[in-house]
Amino acid sequence: MKPKKIHEVSSLASYVDSLSSELSLDHAHQISHFVDFGSGQNYLGRALASPPYEKKIIAIESKPLNIEGARTMDVAAKLARKKLILRNKKQYRSKANGEHRLPEPEPITNYPQSLGTPPGNDDLAAKKLDWQPDDRGTNIRYIQSIIQDGNLDPVISRLLQPSTSLTPNLMVISLHSCGNLLHHGLRSLTLNPYVRAVALVGCCYNLLTERLPPPLTQQPTLRVKDPHLQQISSACNPDGFPMSERFLKYNHPHGPGIRFHITARMMAVQAPQNWTERDRNSFFTRHFYRALFQKILVDKEVVAEPALSEDGMGTRNPRSHLEDRPQIILGSLRKRCYRSFTAYVRAAIAKLENDPAHSETITRCVAGLQDEEIERYERGYAHKKKELSILWSLMAFSAGVVESAIVVDRWQWLREQKEVKDCWVESIFDYAISPRNLVVVGIR
Repeated sequence: MKPKKIHEVSSLASYVDSLSSELSLDHAHQISHFVDFGSGQNYLGRALASPPYEKKIIAIESKPLNIEGARTMDVAAKLARKKLILRNKKQYRSKANGEHRLPEPEPITNYPQSLGTPPGNDDLAAKKLDWQPDDRGTNIRYIQSIIQDGNLDPVISRLLQPSTSLTPNLMVISLHSCGNLLHHGLRSLTLNPYVRAVALVGCCYNLLTERLPPPLTQQPTLRVKDPHLQQISSACNPDGFPMSERFLKYNHPHGPGIRFHITARMMAVQAPQNWTERDRNSFFTRHFYRALFQKILVDKEVVAEPALSEDGMGTRNPRSHLEDRPQIILGSLRKRCYRSFTAYVRAAIAKLENDPAHSETITRCVAGLQDEEIERYERGYAHKKKELSILWSLMAFSAGVVESAIVVDRWQWLREQKEVKDCWVESIFDYAISPRNLVVVGIR
């Protein structure tokens, strides 16, 4: 693990261990299992399953590759044994240097199930859990599933089988849950009577969905039409932001409810206090290159340009025939592409030419673009980089406001639930190391 991940995992593991101890003393809840929502490669669960904690972990993850990687690391951490494979050694050695490739050996079919089961389909109810530990004391069980809500009945029903005398008391945990995943984790506290507590650290606020329509204060003519973005903004997902009734019905001059569009939520993940000069220059250069490349696309009639009238309400674009073209989403490029603006433009064009949705338009409109013309664009708009840097800095300093509002909404939702006895938010990571450091805790 990298130093940042080590700090996060060690801090959160120690925190939830202390929290579970307090629950057993103050609330008579002896936590039997920790359920990790979106476990990834299970760094947090592995730390809790290892000494000195030695907790039982249910790791729920959607990606099979992450689960397989986690199982491999469990073996390296001596939390599980490597699967035994039977071979005919004589035949294997005789063919080892031959031309024919040996078939993959079959794993032993009667190997103890407690050493791990391969991930199956996405049906959580179909997963089988065996809580009999092997002689190595393995306490981690993996479930491959896409978490759609906070319902843990399939897991709990398995823990309540007749052969198990222990009544399960679960604590749902998560390290940097993306988007709505943290909302599902919070709701598990009210949907499942055996979930006694939750301790969740969120991130990726840009992946949150919105429960309300887009903000009315946003100037629609300042954004090029993007069907995908419009669909997300107007989806009104009941699992999205805001969670609490207070935020949902809060009255202000622009209408009921607190709403954040995608730009605000993207800014919430920034940490300008942690920017070094190198980070700052890299950040501003990326945005300057992308904005200037957009100017080239507009001039070459690859995309449309928004038009504003004097009253700011917008007018019909003289090149409105371009608005029906697919929205360009360039995505990320390799670091070497930012060595110069010319390198960036060449890499961006090459990427778009490989996209079936844009290849024909890009080839026709910018095929003759010369390096000299690209350099003229950079020289001609170099002074704009400072203006763009100031704008992005001001936007980034709103991160604390937006993140605070999102976290307070989650805390307020817990306060509104009759099943929740206590709830709070506190910082558990060093902000300079991991700025998404707020854990939301709820106790049944």
